[in-house]
Parts: sequence; C-alpha cells; structure tokens
Amino acid sequence: MINYNELPADARVWIYQSNRAFTAIESDTISEKIRQFIDQWQSHGKTVKGWGMLQYNRFILLVVDEGYEAPSGCSIDSSVALIREIEQQMEVDFFDRMNFAYKQDNEVLTADRATFAELYQKGTINKDTIVFNNLITTKEALENQWEVALGSSWHARMV
Repeated sequence: MINYNELPADARVWIYQSNRAFTAIESDTISEKIRQFIDQWQSHGKTVKGWGMLQYNRFILLVVDEGYEAPSGCSIDSSVALIREIEQQMEVDFFDRMNFAYKQDNEVLTADRATFAELYQKGTINKDTIVFNNLITTKEALENQWEVALGSSWHARMV
C-alpha cells in the first residue's frame, strides 16, 4: 500500500459506511483485510496504486491513482467482493444509502432516514451537526467535503 500523501488530489475514492461501529478486534481484522487487498490489487495484470483504511471504526475508504493504472471493471468488482466479504463476516450492511452517519459529542453515530429526520425535528441534531457525504469521489473532496455541516449538505433535503 502506498502512502496516502503520494496520491494526487484527483485520485478516485470509494466510501463504504457500516450501519454500526466495529469493536477493536473487528477493526484490527478489517484493517488487515484492507491492507492485504490493497497489496495485491491489480487491473489487467498491473498493480493498482492504491490506499485504504478503516476510519472512525465505521467507514472503509479505498483510494486509487487512476492516472497510474485505472482500475478495470473486474478490479472494481474485486474491491466490492472484499466489502461484501467483510459485510458477511461482521454481520453489517455497507450498502444502505439511506443510513446517515453524523457526529455527536465526537462520536460517529448512524440513523436510518426516518430516525434522522426525527432527531432533527427534536433538536438532537441541527444544521451545524457534522454529517458524512459518502457520495464524494476524489481525494480532494474527501479532505474538504466528506465531513460537512448538515445545513450545507444534501442530507438537509432529508430533514
């Protein structure tokens, strides 16, 4: 795995959000699976210049320098297979796009769409609450637009 800082700003990003936080032991297991996958990730027989990690014990981040070797459909499929394997092993859901993550008291929590709207209506969360925009697609966006205030995010339409 390459150093994250070696990746260009336009490097491609995929974010997979779990519907629950992982324990320390689960996090270690997942981190090792990610490292092993990145170390062997290939596209058309060529090494993919990539990086990955588990963030906040809840998000799997995969980042690839497409200018070096763009991942093919098959290599992208292999990354999804990794996520599906972790999903089954850990009994979580990484593909529910209506499961919103937000920060509260420096803890990352998740809520389904209805609960998220209820939290807003009750004032538990507000326009200043930090939410995670998992729709971003570049390293630059990861660094600048992944964690944003609810009021300036697409999430605001859901409350």
